[in-house]
Amino acid sequence: MNFYSNGKLLLSGEYLVLDGAVSLAVPTKFGQDLVVENIQQPQLIWGSFTHTGDCWFEAVFELPKLRLVSCTFNSDKEGSAEFIAETLLEILSEAKSMNPDFLSTKNGFVVKTRLTFPRNWGLGSSSTLINSIASWAKVDAFQLLWNSFKGSGYDIACAQNNTPVFYQISSKKPVVKQVEFNPTFKENIFFVYLNQKQDSKEGIAKFRESEQNFDKEIQRISEISNEFLKAKSIENFNQLLVEHEEIISSIIKLKPIKEQLFSDYHLGEIKSLGAWGGDFVMVTGNDQTPNYFKNKGFNTVLRYQQIIL
Repeated sequence: MNFYSNGKLLLSGEYLVLDGAVSLAVPTKFGQDLVVENIQQPQLIWGSFTHTGDCWFEAVFELPKLRLVSCTFNSDKEGSAEFIAETLLEILSEAKSMNPDFLSTKNGFVVKTRLTFPRNWGLGSSSTLINSIASWAKVDAFQLLWNSFKGSGYDIACAQNNTPVFYQISSKKPVVKQVEFNPTFKENIFFVYLNQKQDSKEGIAKFRESEQNFDKEIQRISEISNEFLKAKSIENFNQLLVEHEEIISSIIKLKPIKEQLFSDYHLGEIKSLGAWGGDFVMVTGNDQTPNYFKNKGFNTVLRYQQIIL
């Protein structure tokens, strides 16, 4: 069995998507494969591979009890084999509780996952995994996400759709609407990786600390999401980016990324995506834009057509 889930970028509505704002999310050309093979032994043998084909995590679980037998984590980065194995076990156990038939066979499985993007890019290594496990277990991916993690679920919507979507949480349920976002000025849009992966859980927790009422801001961000689709010129789009940054900045009490790091950037505008402070930013500009960022040490500069599905 083969499963594939798209990666994601949230172009509008970060933070406020949690409180019902209409947000614009786009699936990426990068994602994650999950391949399942049947074996005779009553074990689940798991291997996670990078985009270059290196195995960075392995685990063996005893079936049908789903008991961890062993695990190894080949990385000098944060985390440990035990922590990753426990997180995986939590997702699998939750899927099993949602569908008791899942992993209840006498035989076992070899599972291999492979990212098609570098792990540190933050394009959805967790959400693509959860969505594919949900497909394998025949359970609802949004519910699996919310039962095992926190988050809005926009990343699951991207994992499941091959077009941009409006995503909203209404009455605690996900509302996903496919939309057309195909700006005539897309050659002026770039995505720049800020050389650090941001913990979205941390960003969400910080947002949750502020218990203010943001109804006005939610309404305006929802309008901006709609206006993104209708923007006829890069100038119009830039105005929307600046206003969006100002609104979120006032809520989370952080300076916009342009003010923080790129105050001398005069070729266009810069907007944070997702939890502020890491992962990718969306940048408008021209053919000189990649050089500007590369000269500052930010070497991953992707054009719109290179990353957006």
